[in-house]
Amino acid sequence: MAKYLISFPSAAMVVPDDEWEAVGRDSHAVIEEAKAAGVYVFGGGIDEDTPPVLVSADGTVAVGGYPWAPPLDGGFTVLELPSREEAIAWAARIANACRCNQELRVFQFDPQS
Repeated sequence: MAKYLISFPSAAMVVPDDEWEAVGRDSHAVIEEAKAAGVYVFGGGIDEDTPPVLVSADGTVAVGGYPWAPPLDGGFTVLELPSREEAIAWAARIANACRCNQELRVFQFDPQS
């Protein structure tokens, strides 16, 4: 079993104002299905009102992330699934519910984590 990250940046969600209630209902329904199937690990959205901080090895803190990296925002879900094909199927269900395409990535396995 591998853990998969299914995510989207905030800019991908171009939803008419009158559809937001349906998006919330549909996306929560897919998450409930994932929980019922026993594949849900964690999910949520990045709090875009709280700026990131960059923490160095000596504990120094600087406001902002890496200056060269694009901002990290939007929503994500982590599912534990037996195959990439199943991950693609779940990503498609989430894309349908959220009304936007989803990026799919697999976490590398680390036996010590």
